[in-house]
Amino acid sequence: MIIEPGHITLADWREIYEGASAELSADAWNAIDASTAAVARIVARGAPVYGINTGFGKLASVRIADDDLATLQRNIVLSHAAGTGAPSPTPIVRLMMALKLASFGMGASGVRCETVAMVEAMLAKGLTPVVPSQGSVGASGDLAPLSHMAAAMIGVGEIEVGGKVLPAADALAQAGLKPLDLGPKEGLALLNGTQFSTANALAGLFRAETVFRSALITGALSTEAAKGSDAPFDARIHALRGHAGQREVGDTLRKLMADSAIRASHAVDDPRVQDPYCLRCQPQVMGAVLDLLRQAGTTLGIEANGVSDNPLIFADTDEALSGGNFHAEPVAFAADMIAMALCEIGSISERRIAMLVDPALSGLPAFLTPRPGLNSGFMIPQVTAAALVSENKQRAYPASVDSIPTSANQEDHVSMAAHGARRLLEMADNVSAVIGIELLAACQGIDFHAPLKSSEALEAAHKHLRAEVATLEDDRHFHPDMEVATALIRSGSLVAAVPGSLPGIG
Repeated sequence: MIIEPGHITLADWREIYEGASAELSADAWNAIDASTAAVARIVARGAPVYGINTGFGKLASVRIADDDLATLQRNIVLSHAAGTGAPSPTPIVRLMMALKLASFGMGASGVRCETVAMVEAMLAKGLTPVVPSQGSVGASGDLAPLSHMAAAMIGVGEIEVGGKVLPAADALAQAGLKPLDLGPKEGLALLNGTQFSTANALAGLFRAETVFRSALITGALSTEAAKGSDAPFDARIHALRGHAGQREVGDTLRKLMADSAIRASHAVDDPRVQDPYCLRCQPQVMGAVLDLLRQAGTTLGIEANGVSDNPLIFADTDEALSGGNFHAEPVAFAADMIAMALCEIGSISERRIAMLVDPALSGLPAFLTPRPGLNSGFMIPQVTAAALVSENKQRAYPASVDSIPTSANQEDHVSMAAHGARRLLEMADNVSAVIGIELLAACQGIDFHAPLKSSEALEAAHKHLRAEVATLEDDRHFHPDMEVATALIRSGSLVAAVPGSLPGIG
């Protein structure tokens, strides 16, 4: 992936997250050189400039002698590499590094070309710093996680390569790389910024999009299984309200159910007047989710293309301006939105599962088993879905409304973006399991309508599951079925199996 600083799309970031390497475009290096030269001129003037020849945070008033500038930068990396917790997943760390690469490419960070080239080379050679997942409050940047990345670049800490974790100095040597000696401002530039929070939020966004699309399919399958109406998906209803996501979801559900023999079988003289909200209000709920995910995507796309370290170097005037771009409030808000979206996708899906297993609501055999009583059928999978949904409700509490002062009250308001974003992958895993259970339940319900068939699109989804999981005739070990169905959701396999396109974040 060739990175054009300031012009990288969400699709580009997704490719990097999924394994593509990244390198800066040729045009970026001139801006980096100009920024480095500006730092040299600033140092030569001798005036105190934060982060270049002063201490950091509360110690900003302490002047550092020229002979100690290299030590200052090394010390800030070593002292700030104070994270804890499990190592961050490799794809997250690689995305974080690529985000930092793009930020440096804007030419406002004052780092040398060789430092930027080290990030690029580590990505190309598969050298991934071991970065503890906890320790950032989302301002002044993701200090601890990014410091662990920077420490690996100077030969301290650990690097994962080829599935093995090695001392950083050894891993660099095996790859033919020398540990960096940091120049003025470089340590601060490496560890300041929102790239850890943003990488986690982007990963959560990508997973949320896959879960969202899968839930449109399972929602349509559940509507078919319950012999629900497609009238609530009529475009005229949604045009009157006007929300883009609602219109698109209604249109998608209508197309997914088009020409269904199951739907045709009860289109006339159906005694039911209205379906439960979990069926009827899918366009309103899932459409709002889509709008929310797109809003989060817009915020994260801007953040990923910006510069968020401090101070920023303006080469045209030789100025180093201190500001607060490291404050990750936009990322925290975006992560909270994604968390709410994931929570609601799972919540309405669980309600559809509960509806399907209840014969009074679905008209299907109790707990979707041909012989209820002797068999429990889908009784406990619905309980599992309920447990996962409740867990996600607790996790969805907004991180952005919390703050705690740090650095002796110099950094007195923080965003909490890091853990707000870090929870998203686990929340997405929970929702994937809920949607997987709905896929099993809905396809089981459709099987009771044989020989009637659903639409072409939904029959493709049904066939995709049945290729790996047989219809449940009598109770069997349920866990393997759930694992298979969840994998179909998590991998995007179910979405790929259905013809036509489904709405997404971009």
